[in-house]
Amino acid sequence: MKKLINDPLKVADELLDGLVEAYDGQCKKVGVRSIVKTEIPHNKVSLLVGGGSGHEPIYHGLVGTNLADGAACGDIFAAPPPDIVLEATEAVNRDNGVLYLYGNYAGDVMNFDMGAELSSDDGIDVKTVLITDDVCSAPPEQKNDRRGIAGLVLIVKIAGAASQNANNLEDLERVAKMAVLHTRSVGVSMSPGSIPATGKPTFNIDENLIGLGMGIHGEPGVSEIPMTTADDLTPKMLDLIFEDFQKDVDIDNLSEGDEILLLVNSLGATTMMECLICLRKAKAYLKEKGIVVYDTIVGPFVTCQEMSGISFSITKLNDELKQYWDLPCESVCYTKL
Repeated sequence: MKKLINDPLKVADELLDGLVEAYDGQCKKVGVRSIVKTEIPHNKVSLLVGGGSGHEPIYHGLVGTNLADGAACGDIFAAPPPDIVLEATEAVNRDNGVLYLYGNYAGDVMNFDMGAELSSDDGIDVKTVLITDDVCSAPPEQKNDRRGIAGLVLIVKIAGAASQNANNLEDLERVAKMAVLHTRSVGVSMSPGSIPATGKPTFNIDENLIGLGMGIHGEPGVSEIPMTTADDLTPKMLDLIFEDFQKDVDIDNLSEGDEILLLVNSLGATTMMECLICLRKAKAYLKEKGIVVYDTIVGPFVTCQEMSGISFSITKLNDELKQYWDLPCESVCYTKL
C-alpha cells in the first residue's frame, strides 16, 4: 500500500500538526496529541470527542464553530491513552462539566473511562454518551453494545449545536442520547484498509464478495454477500435501517411524512461517482416510502484509509433535533452555512 508519508510510526502526530494548520488559527494542539478550539466561552458545557487517527477527517476534524470543543486523538486505529484524554479534558473544561461523545469500541471505552476518573480527581465533572449507530453489529434489544460508525457525524453536529446553550451537563447529555437513539447506520466494504506502520491490509475479502457491517478500524464485515450493483445494494442496506426502527421498542417506526437526515459516506477509496450513484437510488427509495429528506450529506467523512466501501446513515428528526441541526457550523470535516 503506497502512502505519501515520512516515518510510519509518526503519522498520527504529523497529521495532527497538519490538521491544526488547516484550521488557520481556529484550533490549536494541546499536550501530546489533543486538538482544541482556541476560544471556548467561560462557563460553557464542553463537548469532547475523540478516537483513533486514520479515519480523517473525523473525529478531530469535527472540532470547530458550533461543533466539538476538542478531541483526544489516538494512534492509527487506536484509542487515545488516558493521559491524552485527561489533557484534552483539562484543555476544554470551563467549569460547567465536560461531555465525552465517542464511538463504542472496547479500547476507547476503557481509556476514556480512565480519563474520566483522572479528570474527576481534578474536580472536573464528566459524563459519557457512546455512539452506537451500527445496526449490523447487534440487534435492537442490544443496541447499547453496537459499534459507532458514520452516524457520528450527524450526532456530533447535533450535540455540538446543543452544547452552545446547554445550561448544564445533564441537558447536553440528554440531547446527545436523543441523537444517538434517532440515528442508524449500515456500512459495507469491498476491499480493506491498511495500517501505515505495517503497510498490510487489515483483512482479506474475495473480489466477488461484499463485507456487510464492516468496522471503521479495518474490521471485516459481520457477514459476506455477493458483489452486486449500486441499485441492488442500496435498497438492501436501507431496508436494514428501516427494519431496525420497526424492531426497536424505544422509538417509533420510520413512517410516511417523517423527516430525516441522510448521510452517504465513503470509507476512503470509494469515489464520489459511486456515492452519487447510490444517493440517486437512495432518494428514489425514500421517496417511494414517503420519507422527507430534510438534509443530505455525501462524501468521505468517516474513512478507513484506502478501504473501498460505503455506508448510509439516517437520523430521524423531531422539532428539537431539527433546531440543533439548523444551526450553522464550521470545521475541517463538515461545514453547514
